[in-house]
This record gives sequence, C-alpha cells and structure tokens, in this order.
Amino acid sequence: MEAAVAYVDINAPLVERCRLNDRQAQAEIYRRYAKAMFNAALRITGDYAEAEDVLQESFLSAFRELSSYKGDSSFGAWLKRIVVNKSINCLRQRRLALVPLGEQHHEEPAETSSLSPDDDADTHYRADVLRRCIQELPDGYRVVLSLYLLEGYDHLEIAGILGISESTSKSQYSRARVRLRELAAQRGLS
Repeated sequence: MEAAVAYVDINAPLVERCRLNDRQAQAEIYRRYAKAMFNAALRITGDYAEAEDVLQESFLSAFRELSSYKGDSSFGAWLKRIVVNKSINCLRQRRLALVPLGEQHHEEPAETSSLSPDDDADTHYRADVLRRCIQELPDGYRVVLSLYLLEGYDHLEIAGILGISESTSKSQYSRARVRLRELAAQRGLS
C-alpha cells in the first residue's frame, strides 16, 4: 500500500515572505511568473498593451489579496486564475461580443508554402504564423480557443468564466478551429 503524498508548493516559502510584504520575495515571484502570465493574458486579450496592463494589475491584485490564497493549489495556478479573470474583464470592457452562430467565414486559400517541415526555421515560422492567425480571430473565438486549448480549461469552466452556456462554448471553439484552419491555409499552412 502506497503512502499518501501531500501536495507541497515549491514556492510556499517565497509566498510566505510575500505575505509579510517582502519586496525581494515579490520581485522573485514576479520574475518566475511574469512571462507565462503575460503570454496567457496576450492569448486572451489579443493586444500587447492590454496584456501588459492585465499582467501588472494581476500581480498587484495577487499581492494585495494574498491572504485569500489558501495553498490548496499551486501559487501559479492561483495567479493564472487571476490573470484569466482580469483578461476576460478587459475584453468585457471592450464589449466582448461572441460571433453570432449564423456568421460564416469563407475565403479562398492562398498559395501554399514549399518550405521543408523538417527545417527548424520553418517550424518557428509556422508557429509564428499560427500565433498571428489566432490573434486575428474574433474575440469570442479567440478567447474560447485560448482558454480551452492553450490554458486547459474545460467547456463547463469556460461557460462559467464567460457567463455563456456550455454548448455556446463548444460551438465557439468549433467555429474558432474552422476559422483558424482557413486563416492558416490562406498563409500557406496546412
């Protein structure tokens, strides 16, 4: 019989120092998490400046509300939830409008690229093109796709976060995938 292993957050001592307003500990937490949290905010907001604002607001809020962090999940997961919520609030302020179910996107694909898939530079190029395609998606599509595919939320969680039904989340995700394929094909990705 295996003994139960308790979850231990490797950042717990640092978090405890942050609770005491230790500026060095706060700077270290920021250093450890800023890049990942910025990328999550950027994927959701689709705007570099807004993602920077969300990042700063999220860390300020996290340090102010550290007493509500109970340690039942990793500090990173708790912080990510703050970033996601602030990113979505940012979109709501921009009047997030999910694309109507009847709206369709059909455009002719562009010429395909002849670059070798084994080429490392090609892989980076393709990833960059795909990132830009995701940024071009309508807000509703991009948010659901990012939360589901990139941030790991399920449709029920996304529905709760966005205040939509689970079926709307699923349909937005499906439509986002179709539109993403179209955009990628226009840029020579298959």
